[in-house]
Amino acid sequence: QVQLVESGGGLAQAGGSLRLSCAASGRTVSTYVMGWFRQAPGKERESVAVIGRSGGITYYADSVKGRFTISRDNAKNTVYLQMNSLKPEDTAVYYCAVGLKGSWYIVPVPADFGSWGQGTQVTVSS
Repeated sequence: QVQLVESGGGLAQAGGSLRLSCAASGRTVSTYVMGWFRQAPGKERESVAVIGRSGGITYYADSVKGRFTISRDNAKNTVYLQMNSLKPEDTAVYYCAVGLKGSWYIVPVPADFGSWGQGTQVTVSS
């Protein structure tokens, strides 16, 4: 079983940047779809960005498109989320997860992912 640990969260001002890292251990994740999700208090967990196993196919939620970039370094068994032009509405706990299948349709859903990390808090002030 793969274990995921998110890091890089913290406090940022609106317009600022953060880079989140998701370090995998226990098993290589190079053959898996990987995703970033977030959950704000009182809200459902939502998809943020997903990357295919090759890194060439990506998905971004409309709310983050053009601001966030997902990438992976399979040699390091790590997935990243570069977050630029942060907005207060980006405030949430961000989670990394492993895809349970090799692809997704239209919008990735949390139910299709597993091996969830503990999450890292991102807080953006205005």
